Amino acid sequence: MTFAEITLWQFLKSKQMLGYDFDRQRPIDEYIVDFYCKDLMFAIEIDGASHNWRGAGEKDRQRQNRLESLGVRFLRFTEQDVIQQTDAILRRIACFIEDELTQSR
Repeated sequence: MTFAEITLWQFLKSKQMLGYDFDRQRPIDEYIVDFYCKDLMFAIEIDGASHNWRGAGEKDRQRQNRLESLGVRFLRFTEQDVIQQTDAILRRIACFIEDELTQSR
């Protein structure tokens, strides 16, 4: 795990995020997502330096489109944002979950 993944995992593990269970490095279809909540079909991806190479953006879009076609919803953050703005990232994740819960009612 990268430093950003370790940082975020400290707040997602043990049902700390609004009581939801997250897995890390979860296989879905032929891909692996950084964090995944099965109950919400919700993935969180952290894009580090490996996502900056030529063609990575298109590959990420294809991957995300495939997983979204299976019903998985996504939030994607940069490694730098997770490290520098952890509180804001956590609020964004919580808001996303709350919005999903509101929409499903």
